[in-house]
Amino acid sequence: MKGEKKTQDDVVYEHIFDAILEQRLAPGTKLNEESLGDIFGVSRTIIRRALARLGYEQVVVLRPNRGAVVASPSLDEARQIVFARRVVEKAVTELVCENADANQIEQLKQMVRDEQACFDRGDLGAGIRLSGEFHLLLAEIAKNPPLLSFQRSLVSLSSLIIAQFEKGTAKSHCSYDEHFELIDAFAKRDKEKAVALMMHHLDHIEEKLNLGDEAEENDLKAIFSNVMSRKQSAPQA
Repeated sequence: MKGEKKTQDDVVYEHIFDAILEQRLAPGTKLNEESLGDIFGVSRTIIRRALARLGYEQVVVLRPNRGAVVASPSLDEARQIVFARRVVEKAVTELVCENADANQIEQLKQMVRDEQACFDRGDLGAGIRLSGEFHLLLAEIAKNPPLLSFQRSLVSLSSLIIAQFEKGTAKSHCSYDEHFELIDAFAKRDKEKAVALMMHHLDHIEEKLNLGDEAEENDLKAIFSNVMSRKQSAPQA
């Protein structure tokens, strides 16, 4: 949408999309049309159009007579998202190796420098958003509109599954060192190396997620850990 005049619903859409990328909007958050209209100073019709677009990308669930909520992917859906992301990223990576010019390579490098600066100053949300936007920029460089559309949905859904299924308490984000390695492979048009680096990069992201069969049971144990600890410390009858 660069170079084009943005409509009001474009602006609302981008704000909500960025909030999901930055993990400021958690899975399951209710998106009240009236409240959003007040926040952005637009009509509910504009809000509905923006939410409909997000619904098409599956990052928002539109519930008849109950309003919209940020999607909460199930464990099975999270696995499907991870699989789909690998398929799309491989295709995008191959096309970037074929299409990227010197200006686009420099644009990628600047984005990763900005990403690194965000993490260095502790601006985690902006850093996470730029990590996602790096992959969206790759899809733009690939010059394949359907792949870009898929990638927009998958990158934002990935942010949601990280929020839901991340192991431990540390916030996950892409490694900017790995991003720089990818850019080097793109610049050399080394398709085989670039694909291998991208799959390795996605491996690292997936390793931080708890997507095994035991995930739901472990989540319950984490939620009720205080109850379990009291049971274990209670004297035996």
